[in-house]
Amino acid sequence: MLEGNHTMKHEFILTGFTNHPEMKGLLFAVFFFIYLITMIGNMGLVILISKERSLHTPMYIFLGNLAFIDSCCACAITPKMLENFFSEDRIISLYECMAQFYFLSTIETADCFLLSAMAYDRYVAICNPLQYHTMMSKKLCLQMITGAFVVGNLHSMVHVGLLFRLSFCGSNQINHFYCDILPLYRLSCVDPYVNELVLLVFSAPIQVFTIGSVLISYLFIVYTIFQMKSKEGRVKAFSTCASHFLSVSLFYGSLFFIYIKPNLLEEGDKDMPAAILFTIVVPLLNPFIYSLRNKEVKNVLQKILQKNK
Repeated sequence: MLEGNHTMKHEFILTGFTNHPEMKGLLFAVFFFIYLITMIGNMGLVILISKERSLHTPMYIFLGNLAFIDSCCACAITPKMLENFFSEDRIISLYECMAQFYFLSTIETADCFLLSAMAYDRYVAICNPLQYHTMMSKKLCLQMITGAFVVGNLHSMVHVGLLFRLSFCGSNQINHFYCDILPLYRLSCVDPYVNELVLLVFSAPIQVFTIGSVLISYLFIVYTIFQMKSKEGRVKAFSTCASHFLSVSLFYGSLFFIYIKPNLLEEGDKDMPAAILFTIVVPLLNPFIYSLRNKEVKNVLQKILQKNK
């Protein structure tokens, strides 16, 4: 299959961390350990929330789904990365590449909406505590979660579908440790202008809506906290929101560094540190950020540990 005397490419090489071959053993051990801790932490949190009836509230239902998403993110990225440390060819097929991007894009989009829903949940809990069970019912909570996953899937399907209009006939080296959409645009022999335009048209409203709702929720939360007369109440309210705000900052900070910048189609190896933070470190930290700062989760863990003694 030829075009312009160039062989069409159906396989790619993920260069990953090949600039440091002498460190592949150490890097494999570090990332494998991170992967294990990520899966244990997140799936442990999912199981804990699903089993403990006292945690069947909107806040913890959102948290359980966030932990599930983080587990999916780790599964979509890390196993292939670990395999490539000791693989001679580091090859990934076009369809494997598309599948990896599809799952990652679905996870990213659903994550945006979940973080937005969690900010709204904290807004209702702090600004309208007497109406919390009315305004934040379990039915609304489940609708928000379902909507997050549905929108995530639809968003990914659009971009994966448009990848079929591209042809790859030049270099097949992806300067990254996973398949993202931007490296594929860089390698395309067809002008990816339509793909870029659709990416902007679909992604920008999602980011504006989710970030805007988080910021608006926190503006009301901060205003309400400063209106509180009780110092103990202010400290409790700040403590309740601190873990979520830290998680949002890490997620959107790394997301912006990767996708929101001029010359978006420059070589992607400069994005590697932010990509590691976004796809590996954030899923690792989230269960500890939420559980270590949460008295109810710690109390449930203590009860379980005491029963097992």
